[in-house]
Amino acid sequence: MATTIATLTQKQDGTLEGVFATLRVSASIAIVPNDQKSSDNAPDYRIVNRRNGFEMGAAWNRVSQRTGEEYISTKLEAPEIGVIFGNVAPAPGGDPAKKVILWNDPA
Repeated sequence: MATTIATLTQKQDGTLEGVFATLRVSASIAIVPNDQKSSDNAPDYRIVNRRNGFEMGAAWNRVSQRTGEEYISTKLEAPEIGVIFGNVAPAPGGDPAKKVILWNDPA
């Protein structure tokens, strides 16, 4: 079972904006393209808190080995949450601008 940890809306410039929420934390976030990517391994996106501008994660464009589909893999990190990995996926309802981050349970 996938657990949704963020709801997002994709903007025309490629930025995703929305709310990251767990039982202990709720924060407005933006996933913005990393214009200063310095190597192939550097993140394709930065995840920032929209209220204070603090960086709280990064994201990478990936291709599924199983299906060949492209997706965005995320890593969020803060003292309140530790490290959380997830993937951006289409939100239920069929609106292509609506996305979610699904938590990758490490177990």
